[in-house]
Amino acid sequence: MRIAIVGAGSLGTIVGAYLADGGLDVELIDAYQEHVEALNQTGAKVTGTTTFQANVKAITPEQKSGQYDLVLLLTKQLYNDAILQELLPFLKEDSIVCSLQNGIPEDKVAAIVGEHRVIAGSVEFGATFIEPGVSSLTTEYTQFKQYAFQIGELNGEVTERIERVKSVLDLVGGTHISDNLVGTKWSKLLINNAFSGLSAALNGQYGDIIDHEAGIVSAVHIADETIKVGHATGVQFVKMNGFDIASLELNSEADIPERVQTLRTVMEPSRLLKASMLQDLEKKRKTEIDYINGVVSSKAAGTGVATPYNDLVVELVKQAEETHTVPQFNTNIEAFEALLNEQRANTI
Repeated sequence: MRIAIVGAGSLGTIVGAYLADGGLDVELIDAYQEHVEALNQTGAKVTGTTTFQANVKAITPEQKSGQYDLVLLLTKQLYNDAILQELLPFLKEDSIVCSLQNGIPEDKVAAIVGEHRVIAGSVEFGATFIEPGVSSLTTEYTQFKQYAFQIGELNGEVTERIERVKSVLDLVGGTHISDNLVGTKWSKLLINNAFSGLSAALNGQYGDIIDHEAGIVSAVHIADETIKVGHATGVQFVKMNGFDIASLELNSEADIPERVQTLRTVMEPSRLLKASMLQDLEKKRKTEIDYINGVVSSKAAGTGVATPYNDLVVELVKQAEETHTVPQFNTNIEAFEALLNEQRANTI
């Protein structure tokens, strides 16, 4: 099996290191020339909650050749049109394109490469790009080896090819097959909304959100909004890392303290994670905010579900994009505190 990792950034570097170490024929494809050179010269180095290094083969997009049996898509959705069009000549009729992107991109991916080629999944571990050739695993190693991916067919069937892809990804970390792909993606979207969105909007690691009262309560509200919008559009959420995501829904304000404690416990292993969207802001790049918190805001239209917390995340991240600045935690947390106070006043 010939494998391509398209988008060998923080996550792709780790995936490529473990697949190459497992003896698979894998190419790490990335546009960052210095990163590609470092990968080829010194290998892919993993730091953080583990230490690991493997020799890998890396290329830039224009160096693609031949055809791939399996493509692991780890680029940002912003670039899907161009990247997938360029990929078409390098796919066979029965090639598999596995979308491991944030958000819910599968319909768009299928529209370009063909629905018959597409399977999808969610990445359940975090990573931060350190320097060319080096990526930091920010999820606790034991959890990473138990829960690294969920994957599934778009129609929910458990097929032979899904089993094959699972056997590949198991070389990286624990891989679980989902018979409810939509629910899987929405469950991952919820975590991204609540923590990646706040990480970018506030300029902090997940631990900064966990430890700040207004931060964690805002995360609870973001999770609640995502669940309510999901349910309103027919989504059945899937467990992540064995946890029932839908149990975070709020029935009343009285549920907040218990949900705060639950979310703190569930997210503690990921406290070192720093959102890729924040890393984008630091590099003065556009983020995927429209494909993360923005999904909830847009899907809420016509459902009667209000999404003020997701809306505020989108507003603050877009503001940072437009001004080419990085948010300040102490400044932006005040916006969430004001929203919390406003809601409390309205419930009295």
